[in-house]
Amino acid sequence: MNNECHDCIGSSFDDFLRQDGAYEDCQAAAIKKVIAWQLRSFMEVEKVTKMDLARRMGTSRSFVDKILDASNTSITLATILKVGRIIGKPVRIEFGDDGEGGGGNVCHA
Repeated sequence: MNNECHDCIGSSFDDFLRQDGAYEDCQAAAIKKVIAWQLRSFMEVEKVTKMDLARRMGTSRSFVDKILDASNTSITLATILKVGRIIGKPVRIEFGDDGEGGGGNVCHA
């Protein structure tokens, strides 16, 4: 079997999603899944309940449920920063290089 890489094979999955108009939605879903996973991991390791977390964030338990819902992508930057503070991790937002030139700017919070 020939394992050579050819440029004529086709476009990437990201290109497909961009053409389909679903790229940003998929990116948002992936980012939200990571946020929810990191928060759940923190809660498990530190033995923090949803109620404890709600108290620490100054919010309700139902709002914590929304944050932990990986499919709910409506999350504000302020909420992301609160989650970062609670779990003791800095938040980094970056416009990265997608392979089409240009560098990235990073905002550390």
